[in-house]
Amino acid sequence: ASSRASITIRDILAASQWHPVPQCGYKCMSCCRVFPVLWSLKIHIQHSSQEGYSCKVYYRRLKALWEKEHKEHKEQEAAAPRA
Repeated sequence: ASSRASITIRDILAASQWHPVPQCGYKCMSCCRVFPVLWSLKIHIQHSSQEGYSCKVYYRRLKALWEKEHKEHKEQEAAAPRA
């Protein structure tokens, strides 16, 4: 179910922080194309399959991994003994 979750602007920005672009713009972490505004990157991701890219799949998998990691972290915190 989480793999079908929509990709949000927050998700795109979080991924972009790993590889800042030296010029102005936002880099797609899947295909490495640079877009002038965040909205154009989001549109690219949504329609990437029409352009021959699999960027939407990449971002969905990335989001699913983040959600899994977040859930595991919460479970570890809950299981840890409190002092």
